[in-house]
Amino acid sequence: MTGLNLSVWILSPMLGIMIFLFIFRIILTWYPQVDLNRLPFNLIAWPTEPFLVPLRKLVQPIGGVDITPIIWVGIFSLIREILLGQQGLLTMMSRLN
Repeated sequence: MTGLNLSVWILSPMLGIMIFLFIFRIILTWYPQVDLNRLPFNLIAWPTEPFLVPLRKLVQPIGGVDITPIIWVGIFSLIREILLGQQGLLTMMSRLN
């Protein structure tokens, strides 16, 4: 297994899991009464919170709705497409080998 294949093998599930967690985080914003410090919700909140805190300082809630998880879904989806999509950088490099 080459380093390129290893990086694809690691990046693909990692980016997919982060997108999945942020989508669940968006769903959890619909239920403000949910305590994010209790199981199973903390399994979604703890990995996503370090990404959300700095972005919340830049992007204020719109109409009382926190849109930062939506922004991160877009960022991670873009990164995944640029690196691993059908015309992605890592995909094209792996075809050269």
